[in-house]
Amino acid sequence: MSAAQDFRSRALLQLTNEIGVYALCDLDGQPIYVGQSIDGIRTRVRRHLTSARSDVIANRQIDVWEIAFVWAWPVADKADVAPLENILFDQFNRQQPLMNGKGLVVNATPVTVPEKQAIQIIEEQERHSRLNPSQRLPRQIQQYNLLVDYILTVKNAPHLKVSLDAHFQRLIKYHQTFL
Repeated sequence: MSAAQDFRSRALLQLTNEIGVYALCDLDGQPIYVGQSIDGIRTRVRRHLTSARSDVIANRQIDVWEIAFVWAWPVADKADVAPLENILFDQFNRQQPLMNGKGLVVNATPVTVPEKQAIQIIEEQERHSRLNPSQRLPRQIQQYNLLVDYILTVKNAPHLKVSLDAHFQRLIKYHQTFL
């Protein structure tokens, strides 16, 4: 196991495995994907990071290389999971389009947002290295191209095009940083 994998494994042990909602956050600390887990947040996040049974990774919507932080909001009641996901999805998607691709319906179900748990899953020195525009821009252009190819050759679905658009908006930001 590499030092980076070891760091991530140790960091994930700190993440709650209660049910609830989580956000995968990029190198800038911005949420790029919001999801829910009714079988344990740590278990679900691990699946994303290893590409095991994770559509969002398999569909090329997210590059695991870009994920530096995980935020979690554990809840006690399973009935609170979906409404909390809707609220957080809406909040973060308004700030910067998420890679989820699928829109969630924000309903009027009142939910108290629990305290957020935040963990960093890559070492700070590595995160700073990945923030270098000469590394980040080419990597994310490649990821964008993979998603375009996936849409053209495997699955031409509306939710993937929404992800593609969100990714393009991020590429503009990376491009400006590169310049």
